[in-house]
Amino acid sequence: MIYTVTVNTAIDYIVQLKELTLGEVNRMDYDNKMPGGKGINVSRILKELGLDNTALGFLGGFTGEFVDDSLQELGLRTNFTRIAADTRINVKIKAQTETEINGQGPQITAAEVAAFSQQFEQLTPADTVIFAGSLVPSLSTDFYLDLIKIIRSKGAQFVIDTTGESLLKTLPEQPLVVKPNNHELADLFGVELNSIADIVKYARKLLELGAQHVLVSMAADGGLMVTQDKVYRSKAPKGTVINSVGAGDSMIAGFTGTFARTKDPQEAFKYGLACGSATTFSEDLAIREKIAEILPQIKITEWEE
Repeated sequence: MIYTVTVNTAIDYIVQLKELTLGEVNRMDYDNKMPGGKGINVSRILKELGLDNTALGFLGGFTGEFVDDSLQELGLRTNFTRIAADTRINVKIKAQTETEINGQGPQITAAEVAAFSQQFEQLTPADTVIFAGSLVPSLSTDFYLDLIKIIRSKGAQFVIDTTGESLLKTLPEQPLVVKPNNHELADLFGVELNSIADIVKYARKLLELGAQHVLVSMAADGGLMVTQDKVYRSKAPKGTVINSVGAGDSMIAGFTGTFARTKDPQEAFKYGLACGSATTFSEDLAIREKIAEILPQIKITEWEE
C-alpha cells in the first residue's frame, strides 16, 4: 500500500472577480471550494494512474468533514485522524492579480498525535509513505523525522517532499527519492549551479548523504535523475503552461507509484515527468488521459560526463 500524509489539510476557497478594490464591498463572479493539501494532490494523481493508496492526516470540524466528503466523492480511500480543532481554510483570490490568504492550521494535541502515529506501527516492507506539505505550528519540527524512524523500523520506504535543513535531516534514513529543483539544490549547499555537470555533482552529494534516487526538475530544461551508477536526462515536453500548482506533487506521485509497481527507476522517472508536465498543461491536477497524451513525448537518455 502507498500512504500519503497531509498534516495541514485545508479547504481551498477559490474566489474570482474582475477587480478587487480594498476597503469596498466586492462581489465575486465565481467561487469554488476544493480539498487542499500536497499529500492529497499526490493521492489524486496516484488514483489517476490506477494505483491504490490511502490518504492520511488530520481533519477536524465541519471544514474537515467537507474535505473528507470531497475526497470520498473523488473515490479516494482515506483514514484521517479526527481532531477537536477545525481544519483550516485557504482563500485564493483571483482578480487583477492573484492573492492568497492561507490559514495557519489547527492546534493538534499530544493525544491526537499519538493516535495518528499508531497507524504506522502496522506497516510492512511492501508499504511506502509519502510526506508532502507543511506542518502546523503546534507540531514539533521533528514530527516527520520521528514518524520516518518508525517507518524504517518496519522496513517500509518513505518519500518526503521538502527542502533545506528539513530535507537534510531525513537523508540518513534513506528516502526512496528526493526532488529538489535546480535552485533548491543550489540553496541546499550554498553554491551556484552553472551547468548540468554542477547539478549532477551536488545531486550525488544527496546520494552520499543517504538518498536512494535524486530527481532534479529544471523547468523548461526538463529533468534529471541521478542514481548510484547512472544519470538520466529528459527534455521538457512541448505544451502551453497553464498551471504550476501541484506539478511537483504530480511528479512525486508518478515516480513513487510507478517505482512501487515496477521497481524500475527509469520507468518511474518517465512517469514522474509525464505526470508533472501533464498537470502543468492542465487547469487543475492532471487526469489519466492527459498523462497518457504526454507520456510518449518523454524521451529519456543517459547523460555522459
